[in-house]
Amino acid sequence: MPGGGAVVIRTYPQGSPDDGGPAAARAARATTGGRPLSAVVLAAGHGTRMRSARPKPLHRLCGRPMILHVLDALAELPVDRVVVVVGHRAEWVTKTLIEHAPPGMAIEFVEQVEQRGTGDAMSVALTGLPEEEDGDDGDVVVLPGDTPLLRPGTLARLVRAHRAADDAATLLTAVLDDPTGYGRVVRGRDDTVARVVEDGDATDEEREVHEVNTSMYCFRRSVLAPALRRLSPANAQGEYYLTDVVEVLYAAGHRVGSVVVEDTMEVAGVNDRAQLAVAEAELRDRINERWMRRGVTMWDPVTTYIDVDVTLATDVVLLPGVILQGACVVGEHAELGPDTRLVDTTVGEGAVVASSVCRRSVIGADARVGPFAVLEEGTEVPAGGVVGPAPSDPGAAPR
Repeated sequence: MPGGGAVVIRTYPQGSPDDGGPAAARAARATTGGRPLSAVVLAAGHGTRMRSARPKPLHRLCGRPMILHVLDALAELPVDRVVVVVGHRAEWVTKTLIEHAPPGMAIEFVEQVEQRGTGDAMSVALTGLPEEEDGDDGDVVVLPGDTPLLRPGTLARLVRAHRAADDAATLLTAVLDDPTGYGRVVRGRDDTVARVVEDGDATDEEREVHEVNTSMYCFRRSVLAPALRRLSPANAQGEYYLTDVVEVLYAAGHRVGSVVVEDTMEVAGVNDRAQLAVAEAELRDRINERWMRRGVTMWDPVTTYIDVDVTLATDVVLLPGVILQGACVVGEHAELGPDTRLVDTTVGEGAVVASSVCRRSVIGADARVGPFAVLEEGTEVPAGGVVGPAPSDPGAAPR
């Protein structure tokens, strides 16, 4: 039976009571009439294909570890508690989420000591969820920690469909031209989902199916634990598959539904550096489009790189080759570029920074920096100040 070796690390409520969290989630449910909602993020894998000492969930996209993009999507839902299943380099993952998780999110970390598959990871996760109050049957959203492109709206649609149909489980699925490597969705009576067959276990006929599982689910909590206890590792990998819960529920007479994702990029997993680069490009396109629709001018969005925590005012102009990293803040009518890199830097209204590199600096309103200037950490350029090319004398730069 899966679920052995679970270690509950600790619970970390993020932020103050006014920030949101379980109380806010319960208030949101009261207005929508929804059942209690919890979430599980599976982030225990080694990620060996990344070939890195860094745990896979902590590899960065647009300046933010990719598991935090998953939590950001969850933060838009009325979730009471999020359980994160950690394993490989658990302390590193836990510390990062404690420091940077969305404000108000109550997180419990549970360690999967032995990697025995996603079904075992889910059994471990259930030990981190509190007992249900007053016999109220809630729902559990399950997400992998390596799908950073999932939009909150898609996640909300999954939960709504699950509750509207009153299903035991609802899968988020995708239709792919080339489904090789993915678990196939096999339909049963009334076109409901009967089972998910992993690629390595599928027959030739099943491999012809183009609808695939995305490893994102919404389960009715009361049926999940009994179904997990019936899993068997009798498969090509010798592991407990969470996908096998679908067949267990179907065989027991429960209805299993599905929601087909419209944009398949949302459910793209990141397993190696090539896939990381693809996800990074997609996320940057979204960020750039959002800022342009908010009044920022980009001469060439393809060569403009903006991290997720950057803040831009209206009428900012970004010339080609601009890279904004970390928590940069840029005021109205400022002009940056070409070929300018800012890291955690504040730029005042109307300032111009051309062909320069600035790290953790403050540039005042209407100041002029560059071309070819280098502002080291802690530099402050006063309002209206001028800094020319990188000086040979470090004392020549204003501090």
